[in-house]
Amino acid sequence: MDWQVLTRELSLYLESQVRVGLFGSGVGLSLVLGFGVAYACYYLSSIAKKPQLVASNNRFCRFLEEYCPVVTETYYPTIWCWEGRVQTLLRPFITSRPQVQYRNELIKTPDGGQISLDWFDNNDSLYYPDASTRPTVLLLPGLTGTSKESYILHMIHQSETLGYREGVCIQLQEDSCGWVAGSRPWRRCVVFNNRGIAGEDLLTPRTYCAANTEDLEAVIHHVHSLHPSAPFLAAGVSMGGHRQMLEKLFDMDLVMKARTIREFDKRFTSVMFGYRTIDDYYEDASPCRKLKSVGIPVLCLNSVDDVFSPGHAIPVETAKQNANVALVLTSCGGHIGFLEGIWPRKCTYMDRVFKQFVQAMFEHGNKIFSM
Repeated sequence: MDWQVLTRELSLYLESQVRVGLFGSGVGLSLVLGFGVAYACYYLSSIAKKPQLVASNNRFCRFLEEYCPVVTETYYPTIWCWEGRVQTLLRPFITSRPQVQYRNELIKTPDGGQISLDWFDNNDSLYYPDASTRPTVLLLPGLTGTSKESYILHMIHQSETLGYREGVCIQLQEDSCGWVAGSRPWRRCVVFNNRGIAGEDLLTPRTYCAANTEDLEAVIHHVHSLHPSAPFLAAGVSMGGHRQMLEKLFDMDLVMKARTIREFDKRFTSVMFGYRTIDDYYEDASPCRKLKSVGIPVLCLNSVDDVFSPGHAIPVETAKQNANVALVLTSCGGHIGFLEGIWPRKCTYMDRVFKQFVQAMFEHGNKIFSM
C-alpha cells in the first residue's frame, strides 16, 4: 500500500469536508474519523517498526531469534505518546509500582565505604526450591536510581515469575544503552545501589563514576561467594546528596549551581576521581573503549531517539567487532521509556526483552555459540 497516496487522498477528502461546513450533518464525525485514519496510517508507516538487530555473530543472532523473539517483532509504542522525550518524562509517573519486599544487606569496601544491596530471595520459587542453585540476577539501577524505581520493580516481577532470585545493588555504573544484560555461568538477582543512595550514609567522599567499576566488582565477588553454585546474570539500566562529607573536599555551592550534567561532572565527578579534564573522564567512561574487550554474551537495548544516548552516539561499528555483543535498536522508546499499549501501566517493551533474554540465557545459554 502506498501510504503517501493514501495520506494525500485523505487530505483532499478532509478539505472537501471542511468546505461543506463543520456543523453540517455528520461532518464533525467525518472530520474526526478522517484525522483518526490519517494518524493511524502515519503511525503504522513511520512509527511502529521492527528493531534493528546488530550482531557480527550469526550464531548469536540465531540464538536471539529463536529464544528471544521479541527482538525481531514490531515494536508498537503507545500511540498517543511515542515521541522519545514524552516517553522519557511519562514513564516514571504512568507505570505501576509492583509491591516488592526486600532484604537489605550492607557490605563494607576496602576504603571504608559501604554498599547497600537489596535482595529479593524468591524463597517460594517452585522452579528452583534449592536456594544454593537458584538463578541470581544482579540489577543495576540508573545513576540516581534505587531499588524502589518502577523499572527495577517490574524487572523483579518478571524474574519472580520465572522463579529466579534477585538483588538490587545501589552503586550502578550507568551505561549509555537503555539497559545491558550480561551472563556468566552463575545465577541469582540482587539490586546494587550507588554509595550514599537509598537513604544510606555516605561514609567516604566518593560517589559515582561512570569509568570506575571497583564497587561493582566487589559486589559481583560478594554475591558469587554467597552462592557459588548458582547461575548468575546482570542487567543494568541507563547510566546524590551527602553534603557534609563532600564539603571537606569540594566547593559544593559551586557544584550545586551546575546547570547541565557536563558542568556537574566537570566540577565534581572528574575532580573526585583525578581526571585532568572533563574530556579525559568522558573518553575513559565511553563504552566505545570497552566493547572490544567484552568476553561474555551481552545484549544492549537502546532507542535511537533516546535523549541521553541518541542514535548517532551508539557505537554500532565497534559492537560489530565483538562476537559477544548484540545491539537491539528501536526507532522509538526514549530513555528507559519503551511504553506500549493504549494505557501503558504495566509491562513495557524493555520488560519483555529483559524477561525473554534472561530466560534464554539461564535455560539455553549453553547453545549460544553452538547453533
